[in-house]
Amino acid sequence: MAAATLMAATPPAAQAQIPYFRNLLAATSGRYAAIVVDAKTGEVLYDRHADAPRYPASITKVMTLYLTFEALSTGKLHLDDRVVFSPHASAQAPTKLGVRPGDSVSVSEAIQAMTTLSANDAAVAMAEKIGGTESRFTALMNLRAQELGMQNTHFANANGLPDSRNLSTARDIAILSRAAMRDYPQYYHYFSQRSFTFRGRYVQNHNHMLEGVQGVDGLKTGFTNASGFNIAISGVRDGRRLIVVVLGGPTRVQRDQNAEDLLLTGFDVMRRRAMGEKLTIAQNLFEPEPTGPVVRPPVEQGDGDQDALKIELTSAPPPRAKVRGQPAKPAAKAERWGVQVGEFRSRADAKEQIALVQRKFGRHFDSADGAAEKAGRRYRAVFTGFSQGEAKDACRALKAKRLACAVVEPS
Repeated sequence: MAAATLMAATPPAAQAQIPYFRNLLAATSGRYAAIVVDAKTGEVLYDRHADAPRYPASITKVMTLYLTFEALSTGKLHLDDRVVFSPHASAQAPTKLGVRPGDSVSVSEAIQAMTTLSANDAAVAMAEKIGGTESRFTALMNLRAQELGMQNTHFANANGLPDSRNLSTARDIAILSRAAMRDYPQYYHYFSQRSFTFRGRYVQNHNHMLEGVQGVDGLKTGFTNASGFNIAISGVRDGRRLIVVVLGGPTRVQRDQNAEDLLLTGFDVMRRRAMGEKLTIAQNLFEPEPTGPVVRPPVEQGDGDQDALKIELTSAPPPRAKVRGQPAKPAAKAERWGVQVGEFRSRADAKEQIALVQRKFGRHFDSADGAAEKAGRRYRAVFTGFSQGEAKDACRALKAKRLACAVVEPS
């Protein structure tokens, strides 16, 4: 269903509850893939490039943790057992605990290090504890992946550090996430832990959605330069649990926004189904976008703050309110129109958006001046120096890619 058609058919009150009707942009990324799954039934509510091979990065550790939970449930491991760090484990690249060779941590500490810090050294140490060597453990990882139905996954290490052989898909990661909570619910709380203290060191979970999004209670994030920003999350509302996987996000913020919008839209579909509406997939709430994910502008713009923000369609600017007795505004001088491409809480985020627009739409913006203009406690990403026609053309180019844009009249 086209976005305009859906919007026309949806009451304003309902629109406010559907993330698609908020201010949207498309983050262009050839690495993007996503899926939304009903955790109870396994039904796929939404998918985009879900079977395309991607680098899982640190989400790999969900399989390492799955095998750790398996060993705990069978009695092969106990939470207070010691996990010794070999020279190989200690030599892993950050992020890591920094435990020296020969030193050890408890199984419980190693689990927490993986789920919160995404510690690469702890993952390898645990792999060696269970498998004897990391290579033997990765063989177990691949065997279990096939048994779980992860048909397009191959693990090359226990932590997800860069390796061209370490491949998975959004669908397979959703399968793994669902299996972890289904098969070992007694250990799922580790994915919900927001922080832990290790030898006096405070460690905060890399998954910011645990604190920022109501109902989200796990799982794992990941990032490498090759993979982009990845996340697998699960959340519960009204007794319904969904799993969302987003791979290849261009930034951490945009990845989290996209995951949140997919999650909220999935919940909306489930709610409307329960009310008797015949919705089949959450994709009905999204305009297909071949160049990347559908996401909102950076979360620094705020969620509640955006309820009153009006983004105008540049193809038909709304009439300005007339004040009785006020003379008509004189015609604007040429080359003084502007284009606003976002509003942010920090100057750095505004500049990042300016750079993104310049990089992707240079033909329209190279001759304009981009600046992060302070507006109260926020910063607007604005390009100036357009004629009226140029400003509209530039905004049309952004709108075609689902990027937020508003023409700014000369002051």
